[in-house]
Amino acid sequence: MSGFSVTFWGVRGSIACPGPDTMRYGGNTACLEIRVGGRLLVLDGGTGLRRLGHKLDRDGLINADILFTHTHFDHICGLPFFSSIYSSQNRFRLWAGHLLPNHTLRYVLSEMMREPLFPIPMTVFGAELEFNDFRAGEVLDLGAGLKVQTAPLNHPNGATGYRIEHAGKSICYITDTEHVPGKPDANVLGLIEGADLVIYDCTYTDEQFPSHVGWGHSTWEEGVRLCDAAKVRRLAIFHHDPANDDTIMDAIAAAADQRRPGTIVAVEGMTLTP
Repeated sequence: MSGFSVTFWGVRGSIACPGPDTMRYGGNTACLEIRVGGRLLVLDGGTGLRRLGHKLDRDGLINADILFTHTHFDHICGLPFFSSIYSSQNRFRLWAGHLLPNHTLRYVLSEMMREPLFPIPMTVFGAELEFNDFRAGEVLDLGAGLKVQTAPLNHPNGATGYRIEHAGKSICYITDTEHVPGKPDANVLGLIEGADLVIYDCTYTDEQFPSHVGWGHSTWEEGVRLCDAAKVRRLAIFHHDPANDDTIMDAIAAAADQRRPGTIVAVEGMTLTP
């Protein structure tokens, strides 16, 4: 397989919200599966990671990279329920760019799986694991010619944006980040310039944003402004507020498509190609 695609396994922010009101868009928190040049990349480990694991187990042996934007709970809580990480036949390289110099990824994840927060420690994982801490802004060499650009994002405790390129196509994953009204984020603009697909933190609307300043999230309207300025081909609205039911998401989808035709609202199970 030499293609390039992204599949959404979790599209929500903050907390999982399954139920009858979120069935069409999905209620699991952030998790993406990217297939690129025969490689598997997993972006974030929210509750959607559990279902991805079941699918990967059916595929056979797994050799993959897991890239975390940050380690707030909604982006890592699926890891203990990721069945593929318990098999000794599998290998995972885990990456984070926001923790140095005070912490490491191994330490943070192991603290999550420590009593009295969780009944079993991370040492029960059977897969071969490699932990990689870097500083957002570095270019990651994932081997076999696959390099990933990164940039720091504006989020409490830090976060990292990713740009993945292959065969002249590019996918950018920009969540969780807060914008400053009227001042486009230069780090984000530089990372997404000319990208084919940008998956962006659209938790709020511009109308809601003033009452959520400091919370570390952005709006779909800012996503449109950034993508227009950076000449991005397609925007995917992501990190849906758990308070937004399917009816609200339908309204956001219609408004966004009118403002920037072709804009996509991320839905669990959806697969896109750049």
